[in-house]
Order: sequence, then structure tokens, then C-alpha cells
Amino acid sequence: MAARAGFIARGVIYILIGLLALRIAFADGGGKQADRGGAVAEIAEKPFGMAALWLLGVALAGMALWRLSEAAFGQAGADGKKASKRAMAAGRFVFYGFVSYSVLSFAAGDKSSGSGSSDKSSKDITAKALDWPMGQWIVGAVGVGVAVAGIWITARAVMRKYHKHLKMAEMSAKVRKAVDVLGVFGGASRGIVFAVAGGFAVAAAMQHEPGKAKGMDDTLRSFTDTPAGPWLLVLISVGLAAFGVFSWANARWRKV
Repeated sequence: MAARAGFIARGVIYILIGLLALRIAFADGGGKQADRGGAVAEIAEKPFGMAALWLLGVALAGMALWRLSEAAFGQAGADGKKASKRAMAAGRFVFYGFVSYSVLSFAAGDKSSGSGSSDKSSKDITAKALDWPMGQWIVGAVGVGVAVAGIWITARAVMRKYHKHLKMAEMSAKVRKAVDVLGVFGGASRGIVFAVAGGFAVAAAMQHEPGKAKGMDDTLRSFTDTPAGPWLLVLISVGLAAFGVFSWANARWRKV
């Protein structure tokens, strides 16, 4: 139940990020950030928004606890106890634990938490890291890691690796087709955003300029600077929203 609630919460965040990015593509961003902070702020502005944030934060905590259980006891499936899979689950536990904490802190009244700019955080962290001994190499290595992770996410989505995690046999033919469209398109879009963000981090390291590093919001805005103009951002935005709906499919059919 905790895992499925977490997938629902993740879906809400990605759908909102996609919608915010879509508004930016059509020059109607209204100063909003197309990232997790922007999604949190968007929810907070709605009627009963703070109550919704409490539910969202608790659901994300459920996701974190599920990932912790995977790290401790292994994932569902024949190879679920492999050390590499348990290590990845531990990393996801830390990530979702942080996200849950930031959302719950915002709901509890700490407005500096949860809705903060991912762009400012990326630049601040990069600036501090570049001042460390071997800082350029560290930032560059992290950037390469994020870019490789993005390529890995994209490749796994295109190859439909998510099939082994879902109860595909319980879906009708139409539902399977819809889930595949959402999984491939949404997963690939998410992976592309990670890969581009990693590339910006590598550029920041090579040029020793923290300003080159970008969070999700600035990374998404950078798609409008391509020859495709805002239409590439439109495509990625719809893809991120599709990944949000795919997360809801995981809430229903994921093997946990």
C-alpha cells in the first residue's frame, strides 16, 4: 500500500511538472518553475492545497519505506536480491526520503523547503563543489553520472524493461498498448531531461562556471533554444506528463 501510494504521488508531481513546462513553452509560465518546487507551490495555491501536500508527503514517505524494504530484503522477482539492485534501492530510499521531508516541511510551514528552485540549488551546490580540491573532476564525474543515468533510463524505457516489473498478464490488450505508449514515451522524455542536465553539469566543470549547471526548470527551458523552438519543449512536457500517468499505472499493476 505504501509503494502504490508513492507511485500515485510521483505521478501527481510529474503531471504537474509537465503542465507547468507546457505553459512555459507557450510563454505563459507566469513565473512558475517547471520542477518539483513548482509543482509543490502549484498544489499549495489550490483549495485544500496544504491538506493535499500532507497526503503527498506521506505517500512519498511510503515510497521511501518501500525502497528501504527492497534494499534490506530484495526486490520482487527472481534476481531481486542482487547486490546491485539492493544498492540502487538504497539510493532511491535516500532520494524519496529527502523529497518527502521537503514536501512535509513545506506543508508544516517551512516555506523555504519543498518549493525551492532546483536551478538555484544546482548552481549553489556546483559553486561550492568547484571550490573543493579536485572540485572540477568531482562535478564533471557527477555530471557524467547523471548523463549516463539519463541515457540508461531512456534505453530501458525504449526496450520496455518495465514489463518485468508490471503484471502485464492482468491487462487487456488495449490497456497494455496504452501502458507501452506511456512507458516508452514518458520514460524516454524523463531520461532525456536527465541526460541534458548531466551535460550542463559537465560543461560547468569544464569551464569552471557554476552558472552553466541547471536544475530541471532551466534544463526544460533550454529546449526552447533549439532549432525546434518551443515545440521540442512541448514534446518533452507531454512526455513528462505521460510518465506521471505511467506512474499511476505502476500504482495499479506494479509487482511489489
